Amino acid sequence: MRSIRHRAAIAAAVTACSLLASYAVSLSPTAAQAPAKADAKKQTKAKGKRPAPPATPAPPALAIDRMRVQKGFKVELVYTVPRETQGSWVSLTIDPKGRLIASDQYGKLFRITPAPVGQDASATKVEALSVEIGEAQGLLWAFDSLYVVVNSGGKFPSGLYRARDTDGDDQLDKVELLRSLKGGGEHGPHAVVLSPDGKSLHIVAGNATAVPDLAGSLVPKVWGEDNLLPRMTDGRGFMADEKAPGGYVCKVDPDGKAFELRSMGYRNPYDIAFNRYGDLFTYDADMEWDVNTPWYRPTRVCDVASGSDFGYRNGAGKWPTYYFDSLPPAANVGPGSPTGIGFGYGAKFPAKYQDALFISDWSYGKLYAVHLKPKGASYTGEVEEFVTGAPLPLTDLVVHPVDGSLYFAIGGRRTTSSLYRVVYAGDESTAPSAASDEGASARAERRKLEAFHGHKDAAAVETAWPYLSNPDRFLRYAARVAIEFQDVATWKQRALAETNPQAALEALLALTQVTETDPAHRAAGAAGPDLATRDQILQALDKLDWKSLTATQKLDLVRVYQVLLNRTGKPDSEITTKLLAKFEPLYPSPSRDLTVELLNVLVFLGSKEVAAKTVPLLANAPTQEEQIDIARALRVLQVGWTPELRKAYFSWFPKASGYKGGASFGGFLTKIKNDAVATLSDAEKAELKSIIEAKGTGQVKAVVAPARPVVKEWTLDELVPIAEAGLKTKRDFDKGRNLFAAAQCFACHRFDNEGGSVGPDLTGASGRFSSRDLLESIIVPSKVISDQYAAIVVSTTDGRVVTGRVVNLNNDGMMINTNMLDPDAQVTVDRKSIEEVKPSPISMMPVGLLNTLQKEEILDLLAYLLSRGDRENPMFK
Repeated sequence: MRSIRHRAAIAAAVTACSLLASYAVSLSPTAAQAPAKADAKKQTKAKGKRPAPPATPAPPALAIDRMRVQKGFKVELVYTVPRETQGSWVSLTIDPKGRLIASDQYGKLFRITPAPVGQDASATKVEALSVEIGEAQGLLWAFDSLYVVVNSGGKFPSGLYRARDTDGDDQLDKVELLRSLKGGGEHGPHAVVLSPDGKSLHIVAGNATAVPDLAGSLVPKVWGEDNLLPRMTDGRGFMADEKAPGGYVCKVDPDGKAFELRSMGYRNPYDIAFNRYGDLFTYDADMEWDVNTPWYRPTRVCDVASGSDFGYRNGAGKWPTYYFDSLPPAANVGPGSPTGIGFGYGAKFPAKYQDALFISDWSYGKLYAVHLKPKGASYTGEVEEFVTGAPLPLTDLVVHPVDGSLYFAIGGRRTTSSLYRVVYAGDESTAPSAASDEGASARAERRKLEAFHGHKDAAAVETAWPYLSNPDRFLRYAARVAIEFQDVATWKQRALAETNPQAALEALLALTQVTETDPAHRAAGAAGPDLATRDQILQALDKLDWKSLTATQKLDLVRVYQVLLNRTGKPDSEITTKLLAKFEPLYPSPSRDLTVELLNVLVFLGSKEVAAKTVPLLANAPTQEEQIDIARALRVLQVGWTPELRKAYFSWFPKASGYKGGASFGGFLTKIKNDAVATLSDAEKAELKSIIEAKGTGQVKAVVAPARPVVKEWTLDELVPIAEAGLKTKRDFDKGRNLFAAAQCFACHRFDNEGGSVGPDLTGASGRFSSRDLLESIIVPSKVISDQYAAIVVSTTDGRVVTGRVVNLNNDGMMINTNMLDPDAQVTVDRKSIEEVKPSPISMMPVGLLNTLQKEEILDLLAYLLSRGDRENPMFK
């Protein structure tokens, strides 16, 4: 009876809302914190000082039959860790004798001799190492030493350590602290890996870890927040004092003395891995409290390029991926809690999986295989679920060089820890895979440019300059960084005189970032060019013909203006007037992204026209992300308001109170409102008092278009030939986007960096699916349900039935989100009370989504989905 009532209640909610809440819950990871994610309250007060949770008796390990694995593979249990004596394992490595070494998150190191493949786990031998070191979130055997990155849980100070066997008795007996690292907790220092040259190490740290004293930097030391409007920190104040560079990667010599900064702008990557071509990758964390805000960034696989900035900033300051002073990810994965990663080289797997990058998600119990394909000088990745389980809190993985298995550990936060391995039992060849020449030429060009990073070289400017106009974003970026390290006097005039639009944009951004501020200007708080150079840059920018620029170049141009104005301050009235005359006629733009970036510039400059143009956009924007972007910019505008515009603006806040997002969502809305109220006079506050103090209903709702009548019940056979014939040209991008909202797609799916996170990110759908595939998934959603987006049904011994998604674990508590529209709706289930866990057979996606659309509207919607957000796609010509 309880189960029937539960299902009926959910079905009723679906009918009422016409949303995707059927028998399922949100993937939103409001509380989904991996060992690499921090306790907010304690880290806000004192980073890295979180006490370890008390130990409790351990329940059994997750049974093998409760895991799903790719066809042809099987999982073997190698060892169940006794929690009382051996803790919860979060880091793995392999020593020269083929034994695994593991670390308890809050305790010692252990050495494991695994049972041979196919044999019972009882043959596995585990010994505690007597050496006084532990609490490691990074382990590596190299240079006849065990390198240990301690992320302090209390006993050992955070830092890079080296342990050695000095007397040859096969026991580590000497420990050296090579370098202290200021940072701890779950956003502290993490993994360490051997560099491809075999002569150095690389280490990765989360965004609560200060950059150590550097012997060098491949990243020009000119980074900043670079947000034009006033900084808006996390809605709950989490790590509000944290600024760039955020999380970072450093190259380190074997003695830990010389640290060289390689890359920055991450939130909290836990691990790094080199591919066979010498390229470094990481799996960076999202900020799950940002879910359903425009600045939410999903977990992402990044090519850790030399000199790169991946744009992570605190709170609302995170950079969009289109900011060309940063680099885009190779793959967006979605909500999650990244932990250990590694390539499959050496595994006795089919070639496809030997070459895959395996990445672990702690909170959702996913071991993904990311298949990276060359894309210019970098890569793009296709993400595939490899092993899944609920709960399966993966912490680290390694490939064994002898038995060819992929070993992975689960545990962390004193949850039950176990060691498993994946072996291949299928019929495909497992012969070692071979390197490919695909992309080699472009990567070689990138290496040539990166060789100039970090130092002066007389040949750098001449070599790099032609690449500033290259179509490949990674090559342009590498070239700009190479130039930024050279004496400005050798290339300043060339930058100002450049006529190629793309090269000019790159060169003027470089000039903006590296030119020294004069002393008086610096004393006033600016950090950019002196005013004479600023004026020269403005003149050079003004020469670029707006109409001849591509959509991407228009965004780049506005971005240069933003960085320049942010670093030099608001210009005098004469320049301000000229800039307003330039940008006001261009606003708003058909492009959602360009509209927001222009809005930021116009608000900064104090446009008297922008309020009247923008308040209607606030009312009509099809997504809550776009509305929030607009409201955030308008919050500091002080001119151009009328009483009617003020009233309309503040009337948005009660409506927005019903929108849902991550844990910081409400705090962000409060900050926006408080800043806006601060711009009012006392008389305006009195006049608007009733609206300002109005409370919303708090009911869960989405940004929706007016109800539409049913046109017909479309079938797959009807729509496929229509789509095949009608998607070549003359489609309408903006109609497609508005229909994506009208059909409720934004409620659960992300597309082009906006929308919900319940379903998959559809931005890259055209790379995986044909128009027929997309139509089938919409019309017959329950035909194939991805493990990644399916709900589970948990039955307990006391008669409870909970349907939802596991979003967090702590000791024996399994937290399940039960409402896809409310990331904070969570139920905690004691794992010892679980009687049964099974997947829900019903898709989270409802049927009939296309039945309110006309034929031409369906074609516009499909074109939008297949465009990857590119309004210049030939389908729209």
